[in-house]
Amino acid sequence: MFVESGRTRLHYEVYGRGPRIILAFHGYGQQESHWRTVASVLGSLNVTLYSFDLFYHGQSRLAKTDTPLTKKRLSGLIEQFLQERNITSFGLLAFSMGAKFALTTLEAFPDRVEQLWLIAPDGIRPQFWYSLATYPPWMRGILGQAVLRPERLLRFIGALGQRRLVHPNLVSFARWQLENREKRLRVYRSWVGFRQLVFDVKHLAALLNRQPTPVTFFLGRHDRVIPHAGLQQFIASLQRAHTVLLETGHAGLIYDVAAYLRQHPEEVKW
Repeated sequence: MFVESGRTRLHYEVYGRGPRIILAFHGYGQQESHWRTVASVLGSLNVTLYSFDLFYHGQSRLAKTDTPLTKKRLSGLIEQFLQERNITSFGLLAFSMGAKFALTTLEAFPDRVEQLWLIAPDGIRPQFWYSLATYPPWMRGILGQAVLRPERLLRFIGALGQRRLVHPNLVSFARWQLENREKRLRVYRSWVGFRQLVFDVKHLAALLNRQPTPVTFFLGRHDRVIPHAGLQQFIASLQRAHTVLLETGHAGLIYDVAAYLRQHPEEVKW
């Protein structure tokens, strides 16, 4: 299924038929089907899960591939989706980069968001690789050139690791994301294309505290991509925040969350 506006198509699938609605946004390098394990758990809890493909992933397509996605454009597509589906209120579920989509939706419809579940959310605290790749204009040029000729960027990343400026696990993660042209193109388009989806954490906290909206954070104790320590200040600013710290890293968090929810179904009650 698609939300269509001109040549832009935002793809989503529907899981479950319950009266409670959750919109889900996956992480970088994934697609909407990564939520199926979680959806199988939520289906028994009277939930309908709408799982979206981020742009540059799965079947979602932007009309202008090289034009950065704005909050206004994304909010307009979500509003169209809500109207087409006759949805008045909903929860938001997001993993990693998908949090940029969820937080944009929160800003646009704060009074309609009943609950928020964030799994290792990107977009709250600036991440090293994202800031490095998108903010200095000269670095965006290097990243663009690296799509075809990655050697220069790989040497730069290796030098950062040798000087212990970044953790070795992050160096390995970056190299894995750059190992072939398809991955490098997705890195470039996602990081550069989503660079306008940035947030003022004080404003986000004010929106969430106005109701106050319940927020559950699922974080990995061994996550080097989105370290849990970097989110503590924001979490402490929320009136109704709950943290679940799992013994895992970044990549497998969705599956660990699904396993946790099977044992703790009360986490999705509101």
